[in-house]
Amino acid sequence: MKEQNKSSVVEFILLGFSNFPELQKQLFGIFLVVYLVTLIGNAMIIVIISLEQSLHVPMYLFILNLSVVDVSFNAVIMPEMLVVLSTEISTITFSGCFAQMYFLLLFGGTECFLLGTMAYDRFAAICHPLSYPMIMNKSVFMNLVMFSWASGIMVATVQTSWVFSFPFCGPREINHLFCETPPVLELACADTFLFEIYAFTGTILIVMVPFSLILLSYIRILFAILKMPSTTGRQKAFSTCASHLTSVTLFYGTASMTYLQPKSGYSPETKKLMSLAYTLLTPLLNPLIYSLRNSEMKRALLKLWRRKVDIQHTL
Repeated sequence: MKEQNKSSVVEFILLGFSNFPELQKQLFGIFLVVYLVTLIGNAMIIVIISLEQSLHVPMYLFILNLSVVDVSFNAVIMPEMLVVLSTEISTITFSGCFAQMYFLLLFGGTECFLLGTMAYDRFAAICHPLSYPMIMNKSVFMNLVMFSWASGIMVATVQTSWVFSFPFCGPREINHLFCETPPVLELACADTFLFEIYAFTGTILIVMVPFSLILLSYIRILFAILKMPSTTGRQKAFSTCASHLTSVTLFYGTASMTYLQPKSGYSPETKKLMSLAYTLLTPLLNPLIYSLRNSEMKRALLKLWRRKVDIQHTL
């Protein structure tokens, strides 16, 4: 009995799409391109905002933090996923699986709260433009960013520690592309009912608290925009909010489908595709959403490019 309570599994096997070997080869090429584009796109945003002093305001510094989260999120998942898709049998150590799940939850939780704080920033800028510098001063900005990261760390620490406190005595095949909570939990040799209640309740709270802030902020923003006398002002306000709303819809929509679905609601293959939607799609599209639709970002990029050309001519 004592022996049964101990975890005998020292490594897991990630199955990926092993039932469709021809699909794995095609996905490897697609995901490699997605990974590189995501890294380049988010790295460009980080460099542009870091180097351009005119963008050192809360709105763009929040976007910089979001890009850091997206790059990190991708770096945690994609290398292992590419290995899974390029080999017949891909193993990951017990500690490696723990680390991957921990950072996946950390960056996912942080992004949830960052999107909420970004909505509050837009509310303050549009509804209280004259007092905005006082409402969103440096101290408030730093506290909101630190709160977002601290919340992600807390969620990751509690949930990952609890999942890996269960004994794992076999089987060891994770029917997924990476170590996400639901497929790993299926392998636990213990009653996980209490954890599942916590996870479901916790996910609702983690999703609903920032989402409620976003919803309330945008209701107030909508009323403020409709009262604006200038058509140009309304269009500019709508354009600024559209980027954030697109990002919110992508992230919350796909993450909710993954973590709030019934246990037996979808097939394993469908669940994998849903996980890919929020782990790959959001980090890929965020740079496009926040740069292509933003004239200040485009001007800053052009300015940095001209500065680089001038330095080369000088040399």
